[in-house]
Amino acid sequence: MTTGPNRILDEFAKLMTDAAGAAQGVRREVETAFRAQAERILNSMDVVQREEFEAMREVALKARAQNEALAARVAALEEKLGVSAAGEAPQKPAARSRAKKNP
Repeated sequence: MTTGPNRILDEFAKLMTDAAGAAQGVRREVETAFRAQAERILNSMDVVQREEFEAMREVALKARAQNEALAARVAALEEKLGVSAAGEAPQKPAARSRAKKNP
């Protein structure tokens, strides 16, 4: 067995290594607990995740594009049929009444 300053330094180095390992373990546990608590708080606030937001944004953009395309198509069909944008048919001249002639 070694005695003297080398043994003391070896024990001190071993103690510091163990302390560093324990500190890393505590750090991991604190981070895990913090993330779990933050996730619980965000879930209670009904905050959406970024991925869900982006997916719904894409759906909304596609729906808007389809809506605009359909509106243009309806306008073209109305123009073809001669219907005004208000949905009223153009007024036709009044039909002449045909009275029967009595012979």
